[in-house]
Amino acid sequence: MTTTSPAAQRGGARVAVQRFGTFLSGMIMPNIPALIAWGIITAFFIPVGWTPNADLSTMVGPIIHYLLPILIAYTAGYMVYKIRGGVVASIAVMGAIAGSDLLIANFNATLPEGEAPLGQIHMFIGAMIMGPLAAYTMRWLDSLWDGKIKAGFEMLVNMFSAGIWGFVMAIVGFFPVAWLVNGIMNVLSTAVNWLVETNLLPLTSIIIEPAKVFFLNNAINHGVLTPLGISQAAEDGKSILFLLEANPGPGVGLLLAFTIFGIGAARASAPGAAVIQFFGGIHEVYFPFALMKPVLIVALIAGGMTGVTTNMIFDAGLRAPAAPGSIFAVIAQTASDSYIGVILSVILSAAVSFVIASVILRATRKRDLLAEGDEFAAAVSQTAANKGKSSAALDALRASDGRDREAVRAAGEAVDRLESEADTGGRLDGGVVTTRQVRTIVFACDAGMGSSAMGASVLRNKIKKAGIEDVTVTNKAIANLDASADLVITQNQLTDRARHQTPDAIHVSVDNFMNSPKYDEVVDLVRDQHQDGA
Repeated sequence: MTTTSPAAQRGGARVAVQRFGTFLSGMIMPNIPALIAWGIITAFFIPVGWTPNADLSTMVGPIIHYLLPILIAYTAGYMVYKIRGGVVASIAVMGAIAGSDLLIANFNATLPEGEAPLGQIHMFIGAMIMGPLAAYTMRWLDSLWDGKIKAGFEMLVNMFSAGIWGFVMAIVGFFPVAWLVNGIMNVLSTAVNWLVETNLLPLTSIIIEPAKVFFLNNAINHGVLTPLGISQAAEDGKSILFLLEANPGPGVGLLLAFTIFGIGAARASAPGAAVIQFFGGIHEVYFPFALMKPVLIVALIAGGMTGVTTNMIFDAGLRAPAAPGSIFAVIAQTASDSYIGVILSVILSAAVSFVIASVILRATRKRDLLAEGDEFAAAVSQTAANKGKSSAALDALRASDGRDREAVRAAGEAVDRLESEADTGGRLDGGVVTTRQVRTIVFACDAGMGSSAMGASVLRNKIKKAGIEDVTVTNKAIANLDASADLVITQNQLTDRARHQTPDAIHVSVDNFMNSPKYDEVVDLVRDQHQDGA
């Protein structure tokens, strides 16, 4: 089930994209409250807002154009080199902001009289470039004279080196980076406008929905959709781009199909997952259901395309990103003229996803039931072979014909326990003797906020009910894992990255953070360690 040794590297490209997306997410997610605040100010005070106020609406422009890029750059710099990196990154992004403004002003000065001028380009992508670049280079420079500064001159060198390098990076931001980002934004905006004008925007679901299931969506969402959406919202008061990835409809439709037409443990856990996904906004909970039968991704794509098409028909959009992707967050950020379109897009996308997923599940139901029984019988036989003999318990399990799904599920869990005993002597980690004392358990996911927090809460309650003390259960982003973690729990697709971060920890892979039988094994391991140490 787990291992204490580094795993062979596999899925290199996928892991690289995941890691890149996680880094982008780490820059954006902590600043979502600032985006929400900006969205609220916009909703109330702009001329088409709920309570227009010319004086208070003057906050809208400076927040979106200066504050948010600086916050993103600071966060990126802090991730790389703590406060020192954040400060230098903030200076650097100001160069990109000013350089972009100058380029646009010079372009507008050449326009014929009466032609509409270009608007400001908000340096979100510039912040995501300059922030890490400034911090990484500052850290490298500091390493050059680390330990070589004479006593008493440390503060002088530290202050002036950061100030001088901040100046240099601001110049870099002002010229090449501002020009580069303006060009990128122009290309991306042109591409999006072309998709909208040709009614092809729904086709983006062909990329976005599979990317979500494989945890690749952060690179698309935070690297492209959020910067473009914020620029559109600043000009038009709303953007459809915020709904391309955040719409909870396709996911809840899939989970409802499993609730009615699924089998075994998937059917049992689907209702709870639907509540968490739709109301809590934690979309990761439906990913394992899609991966169980990859053809179901077709249902998600169709649902996503339906939602996008509905929003296009009604010219609907959100004022700011909906994070997490809860129906509450979506409604809260909906523009005042878009409620009908947004609500219909969620309902219709859920309905389409539900219908297609239901057809697929019904069409494969008999085969799935037979396969479940065959897999069960094979597991029993393999366990008997591992033990070197049969037993009354195994004979009883083998007698199950697979028609009673609950019996099959319970028997399967019994077989898992027998396999664990036969293969590992009751050990948790698949044959590798666990000598590390478990004091800190960490649930890790991409952002370290949603699904991992839910999983940590579930296991924390189990450990508390078991009467175990002195064990801490927390949640973190994978990028923030460190040597303090004794045992790390991740979803299957993210385990390779977690092992890379903490190769010495015990790693547990689960299909679903909501309710994994492996949690009981973790509790048993910790309890046994406490009893042995007593």
